[in-house]
Amino acid sequence: MTGSPPGDHPLARAVGPLVEALGAELIAPGQAGPDDVVLAWEGESVVAVRLPQLSESLGRLLAALERRHGRPLAELDRRTKQSVVRSLEARGAFSVRHGVETVAEALGVSRFTVYNYLNRENAAKGG
Repeated sequence: MTGSPPGDHPLARAVGPLVEALGAELIAPGQAGPDDVVLAWEGESVVAVRLPQLSESLGRLLAALERRHGRPLAELDRRTKQSVVRSLEARGAFSVRHGVETVAEALGVSRFTVYNYLNRENAAKGG
């Protein structure tokens, strides 16, 4: 793959939609750092994937949820906001520093409300 852009290889084209959905970036294998994932094809390193920082991922998750619902998250009804919180929890959104605050702001609710949604879900699960 020497000299060609990282996206020219069939493997790069195949994983392109996944890389985009993750908010990641395709880079040349020679540019890969220790935290990047180098992908090989028939024993040859052909492309590397640079994953986004976790803090950037939360913003992408919130934007994707807004696109899915067709409006700002703050305009959703309470039940739908609870569903959004469940979805975000399942994807690890609250393990990010300031995750609760960021989600609360996007939903137009208080941190206390987000914690209540989380507690209600955990109680329903018996946890």
